[in-house]
Amino acid sequence: MRAGRLLSVGRFAVLDTPEPEPEPGEVLVRVAHAGICGTDRHLLKGEFPCRPPVTLGHEFSGEVVALGEGVSSHAIGDRVACDPNIACGGCAACLMGRVNLCERLVAVGVGRDGGFGELCAFPAHRALHLPAGLSLRDAALAEPLACCLHAIDIAAIQPGERVLVLGGGVIGLLCVQLARLAGGEVMLATRSPHRRRIAEDLGAETVADAAEARAAWPKGADCVLECAGVAETAREAPRLAARGGRAVILGVMPAGETVSWEPFDWLFREVSLRTAFLNPFTQGRALALLASGAVRAGPLVTREIGLDELPAVLSEVPGPSEVKVLVTA
Repeated sequence: MRAGRLLSVGRFAVLDTPEPEPEPGEVLVRVAHAGICGTDRHLLKGEFPCRPPVTLGHEFSGEVVALGEGVSSHAIGDRVACDPNIACGGCAACLMGRVNLCERLVAVGVGRDGGFGELCAFPAHRALHLPAGLSLRDAALAEPLACCLHAIDIAAIQPGERVLVLGGGVIGLLCVQLARLAGGEVMLATRSPHRRRIAEDLGAETVADAAEARAAWPKGADCVLECAGVAETAREAPRLAARGGRAVILGVMPAGETVSWEPFDWLFREVSLRTAFLNPFTQGRALALLASGAVRAGPLVTREIGLDELPAVLSEVPGPSEVKVLVTA
């Protein structure tokens, strides 16, 4: 089969590889759609922990085509989405229910072969059944939506609060929708006119850049969601929060990169700074939201490509109009 493989830092290629076979407790899935994530680009650059050589791709959906020994939860032909994060279940974090912080966490598409191939084998309990009526295309966005749900849970947005979303990529535009569902008054800050138009279509009351956001809400936002994963927005997030407000960081910056903050400002204004990592127990909810139409995935897919186009797309800097690129079988 063909698969997009990270061979080493800076080296990625689509190669002919042996077809995987499901181990006991695993399913084999024929991949239909796989999303390119910013983390995949970090992996290519060596900015996120990884164990190459490995087939990348942790946001994907497909159809079960084979079952490993002992699997009774699935059948051939089941439509599923991959919840890629495999916790050990026995470390201190897992025993506290914080499986996203597992000391031995292994992610499909990072620590083991993932969805940038024609087939992928992974544990059956990480293959979530699709609700009736949900397309495989939309289901490929369940994993990023699940990460956003975790952030919204941490943010604890109350109806009527002002919510400022920094960054108009797929994470920001999903958070716009979730913050609206939570009853917030939502502003998206992005420089991209194309992403602003999408945000307005998805329910943002206001779109702006960071300077315009500060002018529009001079007393700050009750909640700031940092979704861009760049130093500028990470630095500004607490500053844009109101007195007694909070900022939640869910954008992924390169490992080792730092920003400067002023703790006295947080103290004097009692601003809370939180972080949100991965998708603990939230992907089932994400699939339900997509199936109901409460969260719209369609407007976020700005391009679909074939597997052979993946190396070029993965190595390029996303354009201002790009949101989510899907690799489609």
